[in-house]
Amino acid sequence: MDASTQMAAAIAISVGALLPSLSIGMIGSKGSEAIGRNPEAASKVQTAMILSIAFAEAIAIYALVVAMIILFV
Repeated sequence: MDASTQMAAAIAISVGALLPSLSIGMIGSKGSEAIGRNPEAASKVQTAMILSIAFAEAIAIYALVVAMIILFV
């Protein structure tokens, strides 16, 4: 395993972890703001928030898989 392969895997997982974590933070922030503005819609907002967070987390898992493929294949 050479240095360029390791660098490619490191870049893949770092970008793949950074961007979904930022998006999860933004989802949580905007969801809390929406619930604060309209508490009656909390269940609908919370459902949409959880679904969006799951999709963002799936992207991070895909980045991990890509990094593993780069390292071991």
